[in-house]
Order: sequence, then structure tokens, then C-alpha cells
Amino acid sequence: MKKLIEVTEVEGEGLGSLVGEQVLLFGINYIYAGKLVGVNTDFVKLEDPKIVYETGVFRSPEYKDAQLLHTKEWYVRVSSLESYGRGKQ
Repeated sequence: MKKLIEVTEVEGEGLGSLVGEQVLLFGINYIYAGKLVGVNTDFVKLEDPKIVYETGVFRSPEYKDAQLLHTKEWYVRVSSLESYGRGKQ
């Protein structure tokens, strides 16, 4: 039997640590980019959101094809995220 003996919560990690930053979110179906302005257990909130259709070279300062969405804010379900990290301007 495996037992969990101790749980340690580490501050400053995960999605919450990226609030206020430009992020790149890899989802099940789409890639999103924007400024992360909100996080809860179900959703993240992006400001000036984009769908990234083609990242291009990751070292490049811009995405090859990123289309602005029609609104100032967009919500993405946390359960559909595969990975995330700091994005490009």
C-alpha cells in the first residue's frame, strides 16, 4: 500500500504565479495567448486574448500567426489545459 504522509504547499508556483504576465496556454484543441489577469479552480481569464494558429520559431519575438479575438477578455477552462508558461508580447 502507498500512503501519502506529508503534503507541502509551495507558494509562487503554478498558474497563479503568472498573473500579470503574458502567457501561452496549450489546450486540448487550441493554443491561447494573452495577459493572464485571473485564475480560479475552473477558469483562467486572459486580457487581449489571441488564438495562436502557428507559433513559428519559439525563439522569435512574435508568434507566426496569432489572431486577436473579438473581445477584451476571454476565459479558458483549466481542465482543458495541457501545458502553459510565459508567452511573448
